[in-house]
Amino acid sequence: MRWHRLAAMARKEVIQILRDWRSLVIVIVLPLVQLMLFGYGISLDLKQLPAYLWDQEGSQQSQDLLKRFQASKYFRIVGTIDNYREATAALDAGRAKLVLVVPHDFSKRLNTGGAVKVQALVDATDDNTANLVFGYSEAVVRGFSSEVQLEFLRRQGQARIGTPLAVEVRTWFNEELESRAFIVPGVVAIVMAVIGAFLTSLTIAREWERGTMEQLISTPVTPLEVMLGKLAPYFVIGMFDTALCTGVGVWWFGVPFRGHLTTLFGASALFLVVVLGTGYFISVVAKTQLAASQIALIATFLPAFLLSGFLFAIQQMPLALQIFTRIIPARYYVAILKSVFLKGTTAATLKGEVLALAVFAVIVATLARHAFHKRLAQ
Repeated sequence: MRWHRLAAMARKEVIQILRDWRSLVIVIVLPLVQLMLFGYGISLDLKQLPAYLWDQEGSQQSQDLLKRFQASKYFRIVGTIDNYREATAALDAGRAKLVLVVPHDFSKRLNTGGAVKVQALVDATDDNTANLVFGYSEAVVRGFSSEVQLEFLRRQGQARIGTPLAVEVRTWFNEELESRAFIVPGVVAIVMAVIGAFLTSLTIAREWERGTMEQLISTPVTPLEVMLGKLAPYFVIGMFDTALCTGVGVWWFGVPFRGHLTTLFGASALFLVVVLGTGYFISVVAKTQLAASQIALIATFLPAFLLSGFLFAIQQMPLALQIFTRIIPARYYVAILKSVFLKGTTAATLKGEVLALAVFAVIVATLARHAFHKRLAQ
């Protein structure tokens, strides 16, 4: 391998990138657009859910319960109703996710120590939201119920009896429980996968479509020098985008970064080798820019988005899919990103994920190296 020939190939690719303004837009604008869309557009935090209240009794105790819902950050009281027809209309129109109905004998049952059931009508069109509404409602009612029980015991002369069991919660790594801290680090993997594979998928296909492949073949440059020379500029671009996304995530979105930059960029370099090699391999096989770009997006974006643990927990997937995700390189990179950002995990602790990325990098680089041959009939 001759370094001056490799440098000439890299220089040729840089000139091509600079001539194509669309590539520059993709390099600079697309990462920022994806960060803003995912950072602001996707949120797993459900707060201020619209709710209607129907107090059939109107007592002081029933009002105390309803005030608990008003004080909760998870609910926003839209209004009050006084019949099931209005409750049905509110749920049907989407004006409410919850309608809470307090029965007419609420305080009577509480004062006698009996069981009281409060009805919660929930819009279950979105089952995930419905489950969260149920959970939030039960938490509010449970807190109110504990205080009522203690008050009832005090009236019975058992003032010293307190709550026998309580949970003291301490959240680690994401103290504010914000989904943005969970989502933004994973966006780096999405950006790297899409940009790396998409841009490199056009390298060889572009030569075939523009009729310059014959000139390239006639030169003394070797297939390895072609691959390294064409991928080197995109490697630099990928590392730049990694730094850009990290900076925006930390300083704009306020995501904590507790790890080491060496661990972050070392893992990013391995993942870049994987996605760049994948895009190059696709470019050699597809031979047309349209087909190559479409295959690259399908082969990188969808697995990285759906099967990497970026949004959906791998542990909650069916067993067959959990096994399948082991051949998705983005799975290991997303795990590294979240650990480095939120936990400050060192490279030694992440050696399993780093080793997996290294294995993928060797396999993909080898396939890409042997995919291109300097002949017209391939």
